[in-house]
Amino acid sequence: MTTPGHYRTAVAIVGGATAGAEAAEKLSAAGALCAVFEQNDRPYGKVEDGLPRWHENLRLKEYAAIDAKLDRAGVHFIPRTGIGHELGFGELVDGWGFDLVLLANGAWRDRPLPVLNADTYVNRGLIYQNPFIYWFNHYEEPGYNGPSYAIADGTILVGGGLASIDVAKVVQLELVARALWARGIRQDLLEMETEGISETLAKHGLAWLDLGLKGCTLYYRRRIEDMPLAEAPANATAAQLEKVGTVRRRILEKAQSKFLFDVEPLWTPVGLLTHGDQLDGLRFARTRLDETGRAVGVAGEIRNVQAPVVISSIGSIPQPIEGLPMDGELLRLEDLDLGAVVGFNNVFGCGNVVTGKGNLVASRRHSAQVAARLIERLESLAGAGDSNGRLTEVERRIAERQKAVGYDGSYAAWAARVSPPTREP
Repeated sequence: MTTPGHYRTAVAIVGGATAGAEAAEKLSAAGALCAVFEQNDRPYGKVEDGLPRWHENLRLKEYAAIDAKLDRAGVHFIPRTGIGHELGFGELVDGWGFDLVLLANGAWRDRPLPVLNADTYVNRGLIYQNPFIYWFNHYEEPGYNGPSYAIADGTILVGGGLASIDVAKVVQLELVARALWARGIRQDLLEMETEGISETLAKHGLAWLDLGLKGCTLYYRRRIEDMPLAEAPANATAAQLEKVGTVRRRILEKAQSKFLFDVEPLWTPVGLLTHGDQLDGLRFARTRLDETGRAVGVAGEIRNVQAPVVISSIGSIPQPIEGLPMDGELLRLEDLDLGAVVGFNNVFGCGNVVTGKGNLVASRRHSAQVAARLIERLESLAGAGDSNGRLTEVERRIAERQKAVGYDGSYAAWAARVSPPTREP
């Protein structure tokens, strides 16, 4: 830990994953003491279990980037400390002496499927993306006792982002692997993900039609060009938006070519199809884009789609923290670019907790943008330094909390200690 009195300002950062680590790096480089409060042992957030297991290279790259940003002078990692649980939000804001509090606690809950009474059928025909991907990542591990899901042919997905594509891939890969196993062929899923389904089948003298599968279908409420598969630049021109739309279409076409799932754009779910206590499919309404680009219903165009399983993949939202104002599912903000939270002059948000996107690039970009603005604000607060011992008290509290959770101040040693055993391939 740096010598007391070295700092002139102190910032609490809630969450140590992509957005939190980005902010910690930039703010500490500007001379602020940064205390990163992490609810888990490890700081990786949804990088750890929000990505399917084949994203191992990306996962390890993100781990390394986060580790490097948290294991630097001026950054004090505090694990096992969930805000609203082990430490109250009010105490953090008013009791520790921080100049600013930055919320980078991400989006951990699935956004509810926007159909009346849909959640009545969770695990009775309706599955949400986050537990589904968690199951896929871990179900083969010895002793696994988490959620369990049966992959069904004819599954329908509701979504449209990169995470939805990953869900579609999981369904298709599992369906094909099980169809091959029924023929006595054991096929490695990660190998099939790399090669693609058609090429894998060809190696075994088979084609998709030979399997007798329908596969899964992804329903999206807007056009394919609107799918958030690639980020548009800020203040994009019409020409730039058109180019991004073309890139999005190509990304989707490549995924469909490799994994053979179907996509139905311009349909939104409006009702449930049920049989007894089970969800049996969804009622969809046709949509179009109005002059503002919003998806609106087309009168009279309704489609009932029967399905053994519905998977909702329409994004994730933050866990609510008592004392924080919310606008529906996201933080209530005065200024989106700055992430300024309504009702506070020293509380800000960055990354997914503000954007509602599960995109690592978007999260990192927004965090860097907010951090740059906060550095300007901190410079105006830095004159007093530690004249009243406030920052010394902040450091004392940090050390006290770290000791309480068994953290000795060495990020590298802690990371090695809490890392799970390497999974066998």
